[in-house]
Amino acid sequence: MKRVVITGLGVVSPIGNDAASFWDSLTECRTGIGPMTKVDASTLRFQNVAEIRDFRSEDHFDEKSLLWLDPFAQYGIVAARQAVADSGIEFDDETRDRGGVVTGSCLGGKMTEDEMFYKLYAEGKQRHQPIAIPRAMSNAAASHISMEFGLTGATFTTSTACSSANHAIGQAFWLIRQGTIDMAIAGGSEAPICYGNLKAWETMRVVAQDTCRPFSRDRGGMILGEGAAMFVMESLESAQGRGAKIYAEIAGFGMSADAHHLTMPLSNGAAKAMRQALADGGIAPENVGYINAHGTGTQANDSMESDAIRSVFGAHAASLAVSSTKSMHGHALGAAGAIESAATLLAIHNEVLPPTANFNEPDPECALDVIPNEARPAKVEAAISNSFAFGGLNAVVAFRRWHGK
Repeated sequence: MKRVVITGLGVVSPIGNDAASFWDSLTECRTGIGPMTKVDASTLRFQNVAEIRDFRSEDHFDEKSLLWLDPFAQYGIVAARQAVADSGIEFDDETRDRGGVVTGSCLGGKMTEDEMFYKLYAEGKQRHQPIAIPRAMSNAAASHISMEFGLTGATFTTSTACSSANHAIGQAFWLIRQGTIDMAIAGGSEAPICYGNLKAWETMRVVAQDTCRPFSRDRGGMILGEGAAMFVMESLESAQGRGAKIYAEIAGFGMSADAHHLTMPLSNGAAKAMRQALADGGIAPENVGYINAHGTGTQANDSMESDAIRSVFGAHAASLAVSSTKSMHGHALGAAGAIESAATLLAIHNEVLPPTANFNEPDPECALDVIPNEARPAKVEAAISNSFAFGGLNAVVAFRRWHGK
């Protein structure tokens, strides 16, 4: 089986619209959470979200292209362009033939759907633009990325709620490892900040009134976010052959189902996915130095995830650094795993661990080293990124430091 490495990454997020600014925000513990501006929040129970700012669609797409692109696809395409540029990869006929695209999205073109249904039900308009379905379909980002770069290998989208992006990254990893394709652009994108979707989240009563405080005793819930992250993943042979920069090796992937409840997570399922990712990558638990946690800031998730980590890592859990970057960029649903994998890769590569922001007081149920409020220099040999979704669907990606051999 082939080894697989990450040679390029791109990010569009509430804390930075490229990898460099995203990383600066993480290391400075700078949050992107604040009052929403894209939606009138006067009739909502919560006022704060993590919005992408200073993103001008016209800076990236011409008017004709924008007709076809919901914001979720725009974010994904821009992140993919960044990743390709960062990787330095040049596409020829063979690369295009052996290259694929695997993306994750929970909602797809939700903003397009929201606008369409408002016009239908509120304004009584019976006719819609013929591009409504192509804009709204969840695979739109994958299809546009495939067309832009001419990649004709395996291309598809996974939709498993908040685990969507990690499932996409894991599937791309396995496809390259088994030789089905030689490279992939993989990640996730999401644009959920529209009125209809926010009203649906309001009914769940899991959104915080102020900010996201993962693992803190006074945590009050999640904060919705948006954005995208994409990666160029390729076989080690390909990367070395062209002298590419390597961020890290993607070493393992694990997934599981709780088979328990649609909205109440189960630690056994989360632990199973972590164990599988480590086993798949041949990584001993004691060699893991950092976990980018799912860490939503809800009462149920954070205590469950803490239990799962202690179950998998045993005594090592006491010295294992764990943080939730959702405390800064919010919960981007189907894109969350990709944005958090970007944080994990940059942490390994730059030898700095991002913090858990907004942390006030320890919770005995979350007795872990959560890197509170300040980034920490650290050189880790391996790290994992957790995603646990509604529906009890879990996906964990394991990364290994690249030593040049």
